[in-house]
Amino acid sequence: MNIVVLVKQVPDTATERKLNPDDKTLDRAASDGVINELDEYAIEEALQLKEKHGGEVTILTMGPDQATDSIRKALSMGADKAVFVNDAALHGSDSLQTAYALAQALGTIEFDVVVLGSESTDARTGVVGAALAEYLGLPQLTFARKVDIDGSTIRIQRQTDYGYDLVEAQLPAVVSVVEKINEPRYPSFKLIMQAKKKPVDKKSAADAGIDTARVGLANATTETVDFDAAPPRAAGTVVKDEGDGAAKIAEFLVEKKFV
Repeated sequence: MNIVVLVKQVPDTATERKLNPDDKTLDRAASDGVINELDEYAIEEALQLKEKHGGEVTILTMGPDQATDSIRKALSMGADKAVFVNDAALHGSDSLQTAYALAQALGTIEFDVVVLGSESTDARTGVVGAALAEYLGLPQLTFARKVDIDGSTIRIQRQTDYGYDLVEAQLPAVVSVVEKINEPRYPSFKLIMQAKKKPVDKKSAADAGIDTARVGLANATTETVDFDAAPPRAAGTVVKDEGDGAAKIAEFLVEKKFV
């Protein structure tokens, strides 16, 4: 079984994240880059599927040069190889353009199932998985908290507010996962050393079959018009209870339109 995991490098959520004032895109140099948290769960799920069904796990990343660090981390978790789509023409691509570019790159890779996190911590659009499936013309199984594969049939438990739905489709398919699905493993020293020798196939947009007229900031379907730094947190309101504390709190909630 050939499993492809989509991995995105994002700014560390523990650090301050900034936008570039020149083009209003994310300033990736302003903070350390790490693997998107939910993508680590996707990597772990792919590794478990490989251990159960055999085959290999390929990491697919689209991003700037520094995304190499996240690729090596993914390989050190146990993935077999990686494809790195790296081209200046992709800078500023929005979610739909990213899905298109990844779909084109997947056209150069043999796969049975594509696994990714349900959203990224930098954009939080949560639409790439669905858009990718649409571009590929494949079934999408989203918000998976459990995945089972039996022959050419894939079944998931889809996380919902009321529990879960059972969803079934035929392979190949696109699956997005939530954090309840597993616990990502820590890379062992042996795997860290092995990762340095694992192949990383670096592709330009042209190599991946991506039409550069359909990607990049100038061709984006969405636009950041303006932005400003969040104001410093103001001092809180102290409510002194003189027998009417509950009423004062209720009035405050009504004023702020919480109730």
